[in-house]
Amino acid sequence: MAELKEAGGILGASSEGKHSVYHDIVNDPEMEGLTLYEKKALLVNRELDSHGMGKYQWYQVHDFTYPVRLMTFRHIFFLCGMGYMIDLLYAQAFGLVEPALKQELGFSTEESGNLFSSFSAGLCAGAFVWGVLVDIIGRQYAFNLTVLITSIFGLCLGAPSNYNGILVLTAFVGFGVGGNIPIDTTITLEFIPQNRRFLLALLSVFQPIGVVVSSGIAYGFVPKYACGTGGYGADGELLLACSQVAAGQPCCDKASNMGWRYLMFTLGAICLFIFFLRFVVFRFQESPKYLLYRGKDEKAVKVLHNIAKFNGRQSAVTMAVFDALTAEDSSVGSGGTGRPIFGAGAAQLNKSFRDKVKIELARYKLLFANTAIARLTILIWITYMFDYWGFSIAGSFLPQILLDKGRQIEVSTATTYRNYVIIYICGIPGVLLGALMYGVPLVGRQWGMVFSSAMMGVSLFVFSAINTQASNIGINIMEYFFQSMFNAILYGWTPEAYPAPIRGTACGVASFWGRLFSIVSPLIAAHLLAKNTNGPLYLAGSGVFVCTISIALMPRKYMGAKSY
Repeated sequence: MAELKEAGGILGASSEGKHSVYHDIVNDPEMEGLTLYEKKALLVNRELDSHGMGKYQWYQVHDFTYPVRLMTFRHIFFLCGMGYMIDLLYAQAFGLVEPALKQELGFSTEESGNLFSSFSAGLCAGAFVWGVLVDIIGRQYAFNLTVLITSIFGLCLGAPSNYNGILVLTAFVGFGVGGNIPIDTTITLEFIPQNRRFLLALLSVFQPIGVVVSSGIAYGFVPKYACGTGGYGADGELLLACSQVAAGQPCCDKASNMGWRYLMFTLGAICLFIFFLRFVVFRFQESPKYLLYRGKDEKAVKVLHNIAKFNGRQSAVTMAVFDALTAEDSSVGSGGTGRPIFGAGAAQLNKSFRDKVKIELARYKLLFANTAIARLTILIWITYMFDYWGFSIAGSFLPQILLDKGRQIEVSTATTYRNYVIIYICGIPGVLLGALMYGVPLVGRQWGMVFSSAMMGVSLFVFSAINTQASNIGINIMEYFFQSMFNAILYGWTPEAYPAPIRGTACGVASFWGRLFSIVSPLIAAHLLAKNTNGPLYLAGSGVFVCTISIALMPRKYMGAKSY
């Protein structure tokens, strides 16, 4: 208590006010049963809540009194959103260029699945590695490295003239892209007020934007710089790869098929520009919650004071407050409670290497801390598995299916690419509806996901039964609308369900399982597509319905609970 009273002198409030503040901290019923880390995280939550969406959350003005480079009129929400945009920028692009690639390089329809599986393999590795690393090395480094890797290999992707080279570079692009969503949701959650967590779902608005940008660029390049006229020669026959025809015969070669390469160069340049914004123009403050569970209380306090200064406020959180909570917590160093000891400040930093390893391993046990959390974790994994199963097939093969169906009813390639833009721009209102579900009583996150996943599955099955230009566009709009709504809620809610010490890992491992299933599903779908145009639709729709069931079975108490 003496330390708490001493801490009161830092606030600059009246003596009576100081006593009230610290009496409230010690006797706060909300702190009953919390670990030391959770008590400190609760104070961080209250500090950020008191700011609302201040200047730091929206933008920062350069201040030369700080030794770090700070964002100049840039929005932390938008920079994290750009990571979301990159995720579908490439996922959509590979679906759009696959027909042009296949025509030039001459691989079979069955082999086309290798392109998507290569990308998914990179995404799978990236999700796991970056998800785990973001909880170890911190949010700052991972935030920048993922985009740098994506931009380097993305710029190289348009150069190869053989399929194997393209597959290798595609995997490395996927490795960079794979960490974006786990990292960006983690960063956003740890800097926004608790009552603004609908912004986590709103981050997904950048995904359909990424699809629209990718589709729009493809619309400008791919049909215009394609072999022949829309892939056809002067005789009206589809041009084949030069490796598939006799010498001197008209064929689809690299020089006449540069459209997909221009698309890849452009996407790589976009990623390089985003890296420039993140690393040169902006450098966000490390997450206070990450610093706390790493025992770096002093740095966490400094970050909170920096944020308060940018928001024109004074921070009520001081080192004296944290030191007093540490001293008061009887579990520090005792291990008697059997719970992981995070947030112990200098006491944690000064522990032996062996004890630090034990603390590190204890973090991973948080995924299965009790029966309810174990059930939650397993159901989240199942949801991600079959969500990615469904939408990876849809993203990879719906463009090809739409193109094939369009040719059957004599719709031009250019018109089909225009239709892609129309379809995917409708994902934006889907995301907005998903964010709106956060505040709807009795519906909220859980039933919003149940409804949207069910409707996504229905639309995939309906698409298999129709084939007119209007119905093809309409049903695809419906599918992507509900896909965007579902993923907006799922991606936004997952980091909320876990505390900061394991948050990035939890999101990354869930994404890993999803990405793993997205490696297998395109291979199966490619074989089905070779036999039946509607085969991939049945496969995707069935997987999405599994998500509907798993979401309905999740423990409701973790939907919208306080985030530590």
